[in-house]
Amino acid sequence: MEEAQTVELQTRVVGQNQDEDIPFTNQSQPKHYKWWIRVISYILFLISGQSAAILLGRLYFDKGGNSKWMATFVQSAGFPILLPFLFYFSPFAKSVPVSVTSVPRRPKISTLVFLYSAFGLLLTGDNLMYSYGLLYLPVSTYSLLCATQLAFNAVFSFFLNSQKFSPFILNSVILLTISASLLAVNSDSENASTVSKGKYVIGFLCTVGASATYSLYLSLVQLSFEKVIKRETFSAVLDMQIYPSFVATCGCVVGLFASGEWRSLSKEMKEYKEGKVSYMMTLIFTAVTWQVASIGLLGLIFEVSSLFSNVISTLTSPVVPILAVIFFHDKMDGIKAMAMLLAIWGFLSYIYQQYLDDSKSKVKKKMKANSNEASLGLTGQV
Repeated sequence: MEEAQTVELQTRVVGQNQDEDIPFTNQSQPKHYKWWIRVISYILFLISGQSAAILLGRLYFDKGGNSKWMATFVQSAGFPILLPFLFYFSPFAKSVPVSVTSVPRRPKISTLVFLYSAFGLLLTGDNLMYSYGLLYLPVSTYSLLCATQLAFNAVFSFFLNSQKFSPFILNSVILLTISASLLAVNSDSENASTVSKGKYVIGFLCTVGASATYSLYLSLVQLSFEKVIKRETFSAVLDMQIYPSFVATCGCVVGLFASGEWRSLSKEMKEYKEGKVSYMMTLIFTAVTWQVASIGLLGLIFEVSSLFSNVISTLTSPVVPILAVIFFHDKMDGIKAMAMLLAIWGFLSYIYQQYLDDSKSKVKKKMKANSNEASLGLTGQV
């Protein structure tokens, strides 16, 4: 009797320890109303945070800001607000003793340092290209070009993550490519008095390049989880967000001093059209809103999947142009409206393919469960 109680107690302890390292893609669990509330909250965080961050980034340049490295810096510098979440979700912060057999084998520290450093440098270049895009492009054009991220994601996922091309995904890639092409040939209709055509082309290429780089980053992160980290817990996702952001922030500081832009920051603050306080608040809120978006992104990864979070982030493509027309008085001509409709069509096509994949997965699980029940019934009869 005592041995049975001891075995039961050990089973409970191991079960508690395994709960600390369960996969964050818990789609197999039943979805109740609390789950939907969390998912909707994370979606709102991601869409509102990303939309606000893009608009504040453009506001910084419109009101007198001119430092590309400062605009790049604030995209990653707000990561310290995520540190409390890292401590809370860390398995080492729990009081329950961790069984050696229940925790997946962690990669070497040197491997993680190399991985996070490489991702941090990749984010530095990516954020810098986004800054050039915000500087030289209207917000509406910039946001619509960011919709090409889904097309690039499909291509990189095909080569790196064994993603199969379906007719709907191919349709999404074609529509988003046409949408970006329409904006490229529409450069003459933009306000050429403030931005030359040459700078418009630079902004266009940098934004498309940034979208491609970020898509590559997401595919490499997924590949790293599968081949290197081999554990998909919320703490692992936080690690992947915080440590590369730290490296990216350090890279921005180096770039800020190496480029000499730090010398002009004091003058830039004094000449800012809305005043010094507004200058600092714009930068602070830009950093905070990017982290709010990151919390939404991480939350959707935890509750659903990384692919779903990436798809939801593209919803800002039709949201930001509308807000840009309201707050920045951007022009919404026929070509830009057509580009936005094509981007939405491409997005919905991508979403529908994910719906089909999810339906097939549920059918396969149900068939497998029925076959298992049938085999158990036959075994019981024998």
